[in-house]
Amino acid sequence: MLFSQRKKLKVTLLHLFVLCSAQHSAQPETRQVNGIVGTFFYFPERVLNSGSLLYGDLGNIAQVHPGKQSNTNLEKRFKNRLHWNNVTGVFTLSDLQIDDSGVYTVENTDEGKTKHTFQLTVYYVLSKPQVTVHDNISCSVVCSVENGREVTLSWYKGVEILNQTSSPDHNITLSIPLKVDEQNRDSYRCEATNPVSKETAVVPHSCIKSDPFKVTDGDERTRDCLIIAIICVLVASGLVGLAMYLKKRRNGHSHADSPEREQDDVQYAEITHIKPAENQEERTGIQGPESLRDNPNVTVYYTLQLHHMPASEDVDTA
Repeated sequence: MLFSQRKKLKVTLLHLFVLCSAQHSAQPETRQVNGIVGTFFYFPERVLNSGSLLYGDLGNIAQVHPGKQSNTNLEKRFKNRLHWNNVTGVFTLSDLQIDDSGVYTVENTDEGKTKHTFQLTVYYVLSKPQVTVHDNISCSVVCSVENGREVTLSWYKGVEILNQTSSPDHNITLSIPLKVDEQNRDSYRCEATNPVSKETAVVPHSCIKSDPFKVTDGDERTRDCLIIAIICVLVASGLVGLAMYLKKRRNGHSHADSPEREQDDVQYAEITHIKPAENQEERTGIQGPESLRDNPNVTVYYTLQLHHMPASEDVDTA
């Protein structure tokens, strides 16, 4: 009797276990799918003759009836955005919004009843991160990007992750500072990612001022201006030096020519000793040698002038 009761209890427990297992296996498996704001999403399960599309606690948001008829305007928030293709049997949700994220179930009653559940998550496409130079001397930079659902911001050097950040607050801006080795500047990159997009930015060229092999446009313009200024100074100095040299040379010629001109102005007369005639001193008034010796104030030049002056008596005689 006791053995029979135990046997019945074992059978009952076995039936319960099988029933629970069957119910658990009947639960639809949820598939994780992603969507992008402003695009379309195609639910990858078909309803050809009859079935429905359910969303979260709202229940049916689209209904397919036999005879290829459908009603996709059951819910106002999906009006004109939810469609069913009577050829492919696929539901499509267009112009996705962030709040379209949730659990969707495609229920097919064509042959029996099957359910396929999807966890849809809608994301924004990431904007490109911005890398700004914080300090040119040390080449310190900051990478930033607008935050959003599951956004991660990272600094890489080659394939190595140097730093990474994220935040559940979608209303902030993510940012990461970094000091860059200028010699390996090209190996750095800042990368923003989410499940549907990835954007990358590099270190700007303004962070390589101290690199002698790379010159920015501003540095090149400054260098050209400096070269032009130096050339102008050299040319001006040369012109001033040439002018001073020519002036000095001209003054030298002037001094050298002065004695010659003075010598050209001097006329030398040949002195001829002529014996004076009798009474010459009385006629001409020219003193004889004896008189010259007796009068030291009378010079040769004075005597020559008297010699060339015609006597008044001679003129009258003529």
